[in-house]
Amino acid sequence: MGLLRWMTSSDSPRHTFSASVNQVVLVASVLWTLAANTSFFSAALKDRLLGDLATWGWLLGLTTLLAAGHFLILSLLVNRWSIKPVLAVLIVATAMATYFMQRFGVYLDPSMLRNVMRTDVSEARELFSWSLLPHLLVYAVLPLALLSQVRIVRRPLTRAVVWRLLAALVALGVAACSLWAIFQPFSSLTRNQKELRYLITPANYLWSLAKVVADESHAVALPRQAIGLDAVPGPSWAAAQRKPRILVVVVGETARAANWGLNGDARQTTPQLAALGVINFSHVKSCGTNTETSVPCMFAPVGRRDYDEARIRGSESLLHLLARVGANVFWRDNQSGCKGVCDDLPNDAVQPSNAPGLCEDGRCLDEGLIHGLDDRLKSAQGVNVLVLHQLGNHGPSYFRRYPPAFEKFQPACQNDDLRQCSREAIVNAFDNALLYTDHVLASLIAHLQQHEDRIDSAMIYVSDHGESLGENNLYLHGIPYAIAPDMQTQVPMVMWSSSGMTQNTGLDVQCLQRRAREPAAHDHLFHTVLGLLDVRTALYEPEWDLTATCRGASATAPASAPAPAPAPAPAPAPAPAPASRP
Repeated sequence: MGLLRWMTSSDSPRHTFSASVNQVVLVASVLWTLAANTSFFSAALKDRLLGDLATWGWLLGLTTLLAAGHFLILSLLVNRWSIKPVLAVLIVATAMATYFMQRFGVYLDPSMLRNVMRTDVSEARELFSWSLLPHLLVYAVLPLALLSQVRIVRRPLTRAVVWRLLAALVALGVAACSLWAIFQPFSSLTRNQKELRYLITPANYLWSLAKVVADESHAVALPRQAIGLDAVPGPSWAAAQRKPRILVVVVGETARAANWGLNGDARQTTPQLAALGVINFSHVKSCGTNTETSVPCMFAPVGRRDYDEARIRGSESLLHLLARVGANVFWRDNQSGCKGVCDDLPNDAVQPSNAPGLCEDGRCLDEGLIHGLDDRLKSAQGVNVLVLHQLGNHGPSYFRRYPPAFEKFQPACQNDDLRQCSREAIVNAFDNALLYTDHVLASLIAHLQQHEDRIDSAMIYVSDHGESLGENNLYLHGIPYAIAPDMQTQVPMVMWSSSGMTQNTGLDVQCLQRRAREPAAHDHLFHTVLGLLDVRTALYEPEWDLTATCRGASATAPASAPAPAPAPAPAPAPAPAPASRP
C-alpha cells in the first residue's frame, strides 16, 4: 500500500485519502519537524556557514533525529480510534505554540507552560491579534482540512500491533543512527545550551505540560510544609500595641531596571518618587523571568541562590510565618493571583465594586490597589503587613496600563501586536506605564504620611521580573533564566519609611543609601522583612537582610540567629546600563 492513495471504491467518498496509523504519524512527524521548528533550527545553525558541507550534514542529522523522535512520541499517544482527535488537538496547539515562539521569541519550558495554564481571560485576550489569523490558516486550518479527508485503514489487532512495534523499532534505529552521526556537535549543543530543547515543537510543550501536571498533582497530594515554627515576635512588638505599625510590600509587574528613572536613566520615568527621596536599590536581580517563578521565590527563605522550585511551592511563604506570629496580613491583587503565597490568608482582588471608575474590559488600573487604604489605616492595630500585587507594565498592551493623563512620551504604541509598532513607540508606551507606577507608589506614600501621627509605616517596592522590548528580536518575558537577557532579570526596587518607623527600628538612612548602591536580589526580601518587623526565628539570615548593618543595636538580629556583622554583598550580575532610546 502506498503512503497515501485515492479511494475510488463505491463504499467511500471520492477525494478521500486512505492511510494506516503509522503512515499518518510519519507524515505528521515530518511536517511538524520541517514547519514547526524554525526557531530551533535557527538557534542550532547559529554561527555555522551554509556553504560548509558539514553544516548540511548537521542539518540533515538534526532533521532526521527530530522526525524520528516525534514519531516515537506520537506512537505512544495514538491508536486507530484516537489518532484523529489527538492529532486535531496537537495541530491547533502546535499552531498556537509556533505563533508565540516566532512572534515573541518564547521558550515553552515548564515555567512558561505554568504561566499559560494560569493566564486569565483578560490577559489571554491581549495576546491575540489579527496577525494570528493567517498563521492559524496555514498551520491549523489547512492541516485539519487534510486530516478530515483521511480514512484510517482497519487492520486485524495482531497485525496492527506487529506493524506498530516494527515501526517504533525502525524509528528508534533511525534516531540512534542520526544521533551517532552528529553526536559530538549535538552533545556540545545540548550541554552548553540546554534551553534549546524547549524550542523543539511539539515535544517541548508536551513534555512541559506533563511536567507541570505531575508537579501540580504531587503538590496537591502533599500538605504545604510549615516554615519558621520557632518564630516569635521581638520586644518591639509591645510598642506596636500603643502605636500600630504597617509594612506595605508592593509587588511590581514587568518593570525593568534599565528604564527606571531613579537608576539614572536619561528619561525620567519616576519624577514623583525622586521628589520624595526614597531609597533606591539600583542593582537588583530577580529570582525568575516570569510571575509564576518570581513571586513564590521572593517570599521564600531561600531564593535564587539555592533555587528549589518543588521546595518553594511545597512550603508556606513569608506571609504565613508573619500571620502565625500575630501580624495582620492581607493581600490585594490586581493581576493573576498570589501564586500560592497568600493561600488561606485574607485577600481580595481589585474589581469594579472596590475600585469604581478604574476598571474597563476586565482590567483595572493600579490605583485600585490603594482604594480604601485610609479606612484600613484608621482601623489598624498591632503589626500589619499589606501586600499589593500590581498589574504594572504587563505586556503586550502597555498602553492599557495607564490613564490618558500619563501619556507623556509619544508616539506610544496603541497595538496589542507589538511588531506592528516601531521600537520607539513600544518604549514610549512602556515608559508611560512606568510613569503611572511612579504615581501609584507616590500616592501610596502620601496616604501613609497622612496617618503618621497614629501609625508607623514603611513601604518596599520591587518588580517581579523585567521585560524585553525588541532587543535581539525578543519581546515580553519568560526566557529560561540561564539564558535570559539582563532586561528580563534586572528590576527596580525602592524603600521608604516614616520618621516614626525609622526611629523605632533604629534605621540609619544614610547607611542604607550606601547599601542601596551595592548588588541586591529578590533573595533579600524575606530576611529584610523579618528584620524590619523584628521577628525572631532561626530562618533569619542577617547577611541577607538589606537593613541589618544599618539598624541600631536595639533592632538587631533575632536572638536565635547570630548578630549581624558586616558582610560582603552578594554578587548577582550588575545592572545593565540604561536602555538606549531608538
